[in-house]
Amino acid sequence: MTFHPTRAIVTGSDSGIGKATAVALAAAGMDVGITWHSDEDGARDTAREVEALGRMAVVRRLDATDIPACGDVVDDLAAELGGLDVFVNNAGTGDNAPFLDLALDQWRHTVSVDLEAAFICLQRAARHMLGGGGGRLIAITSVHEHQPRVGAAAYDAAKHGLGGLMKTVALELGREGITANTVAPGEIATPMTGQADEDPRSKDRPGVPLGRPGDAREVAAVVAFLASAEAAYVTGASYVVDGGMLQMGPQAGSHLESDDWRRG
Repeated sequence: MTFHPTRAIVTGSDSGIGKATAVALAAAGMDVGITWHSDEDGARDTAREVEALGRMAVVRRLDATDIPACGDVVDDLAAELGGLDVFVNNAGTGDNAPFLDLALDQWRHTVSVDLEAAFICLQRAARHMLGGGGGRLIAITSVHEHQPRVGAAAYDAAKHGLGGLMKTVALELGREGITANTVAPGEIATPMTGQADEDPRSKDRPGVPLGRPGDAREVAAVVAFLASAEAAYVTGASYVVDGGMLQMGPQAGSHLESDDWRRG
């Protein structure tokens, strides 16, 4: 319990899960590095919320398609924060194409952003944590880290790969006091799912045991736990935040249109 994180970076924190996570870490007492790709105004809004909690916010643009320059952004943010205790790799992209129709360029784009850029950024972050009394590496993956979905071959492969990468990092950096874990969301009401500023409790999802999408703050709460001193003995784990969707299978969870299955 000697780990007291005060400096964090959250990539892709201009909206959705990233924004909620940046605010949650600020509420836990951390200054936060905030990155954006195409929505600078959103990142500035996140920074204002962090600053309203009495913490410092540093904003930079990070383009996950620009490898290895995206890692330089992590270095720059860590330098301005005066070090790094927590790194949350949240920036990512998706795809939607059947395997037989998936173009190589589309495959490369998704795998590059979701896996290769994550590798670069996580590696840079870990180097800043060495010799600093420990650290927390957290990657936002997806339920598709664990189960595939029709029409998402590149995304599934990248998220499975990122989960495997984090388990390896957990093995290699444990002696340094650095933990490595993933958080795997299901359907969360965010701009990425076309549900910006909508109350997920107003939505009906018959195929999800809890009956609704998730709130970004519910994901952020799990990230905040993994970033804390209390999570010192948690590493190589994947925390699924999906309302029970994986118990149904991701196709069933998102496509069932009635509650008949609940009656057995």
